[in-house]
Amino acid sequence: MRIALVVSQYNDFVTNRLEAGARARLREAGVAERAIETFVVPGAYELPQAASRLAHSGAWSAVVCLGCVIRGETPHFQVISDAVANGIMRAAQASGVPIAFGVLTTNTAEEAMARAGDGPSNKGREAAAAAIEMVGLYARFAAPTRAGTA
Repeated sequence: MRIALVVSQYNDFVTNRLEAGARARLREAGVAERAIETFVVPGAYELPQAASRLAHSGAWSAVVCLGCVIRGETPHFQVISDAVANGIMRAAQASGVPIAFGVLTTNTAEEAMARAGDGPSNKGREAAAAAIEMVGLYARFAAPTRAGTA
């Protein structure tokens, strides 16, 4: 299993922690460190673009997108959040490769940090766990069925 982590540089005080959580969960699942590679993008808006290219390359079992969008005083938050969520879903659907959504959309930096802490509630960990589960599920889709079994 090879996993690509696409990590937003913007709000890196949060995204670095999400990446650490994702890496920890992948290692716990037996994914070798050399089979995990991080690709840094400028901000959350660029996550779907990079995820799509990586997924279409055929080199990765799954892609995990990690980012953080914190609400400000303008509608920019909603525009970016919607574009990122929709873009990641479109990339996953078009590529046929699992792409996990580990993008925080929070009201404050404090809320973001609470979701990027150490331990099982780290949303990077959760996104990595989802990617692992989806790789297993996709493998089942491709497996031939035996005659007489459902």
